This record gives sequence, C-alpha cells and structure tokens, in this order.
Amino acid sequence: MIKLTFCLHRLPHLSRDEFQTYWRENHAPLVAKHAKTLGIARYVQVHALTHDFNGVMRDSRDAPDMYDGIAEIYFESWDALFEAGQNEGNAEAGAALLEDERKFIDLPRSPLWFNEEHVIIG
Repeated sequence: MIKLTFCLHRLPHLSRDEFQTYWRENHAPLVAKHAKTLGIARYVQVHALTHDFNGVMRDSRDAPDMYDGIAEIYFESWDALFEAGQNEGNAEAGAALLEDERKFIDLPRSPLWFNEEHVIIG
C-alpha cells in the first residue's frame, strides 16, 4: 500500500472549525466522487483537536505550531497509482481537487509526500 500524506494548514482567514467543517462537508465528498478515477483505495481525514494539552506537548519538545489536519490518501500500489494516471478524466479530477483545495488549504505551508507504513504496534 502506498500512502500520500498531506499535512494541512488552513488559510489565514478561516478558523480551525470553519476549515475542518469545509474539509469534511465539501472536500471529502469531492474526493469520494473522484476516488475511482484517481485510483484512491482509502481516504482518511485526521482533524486536529483544539485542547490546551497540545501546547504542553509542543512546549515540552520545542515543536513548531501544529497542523490543522492531515489527509491520508491510500493507493493499492505504485502500479495502481500510475495506472490510474492513465484513466480518462484523471487530469480533470485532479484539477477539480486542487481547485477546491485552494479554497481552504494554505498550500505553500502544507507539505505532502508519498510513503509506506511500517506498523510497529497494532
């Protein structure tokens, strides 16, 4: 399984609640609509919680500010990902997702990369 991890910072004019609501209620259905065309096998949204303990954890490690959320997009394999790239409508689907992302994600501050998991516990 290949995973695309996307660590999200919201646009400055959005509150965390506005960002997460838009992401869950508007963007998630768009991803679901295009999942087959893009070869997406699984899509998970990890929403950051607003809690004072986050600051305690960050301060104890001199960590940077937290993300507003993390998107995890899974593909069955590299081959499946590349095959999906040949699907009719793939470019349009990807463009639709990017256009929507620009409405709520601060893209220059939101890193993303492909990876594979190595489960240690669980």
